[in-house]
Amino acid sequence: MIPTGVQIFIALEPVDMRLGFERLGGLVRERIGYEPRGGAPFLFVGRRRETLKILFFDGTGMCVFAKRLDRGTFVLPEVVGDSVKHIEVDDAALESLLDGVEIAKPPTPRKPPRRVH
Repeated sequence: MIPTGVQIFIALEPVDMRLGFERLGGLVRERIGYEPRGGAPFLFVGRRRETLKILFFDGTGMCVFAKRLDRGTFVLPEVVGDSVKHIEVDDAALESLLDGVEIAKPPTPRKPPRRVH
């Protein structure tokens, strides 16, 4: 039901998992700077990172999906800088996150070894 090929945003600051449609939509505007009815899914994690909620507009109304892991925690990618409030991920990263798999940041390219003649 979540659309593919759209921007997917993850809010990095934990939120109260008791929040519903309206307050999550307000957080999308406040923290991410987007319109919640724009069609992009917005993910929020709880303080203990064992629960997440996804808010998105499917064209007919707002949807909220929640998932709580039986074991472990949701592991979000590490970001550099305290000013980063959200990140954008692709469909594969979303699927991995929902499966409880750690999303690794892309490896930094390494320089090829120098040849010594």
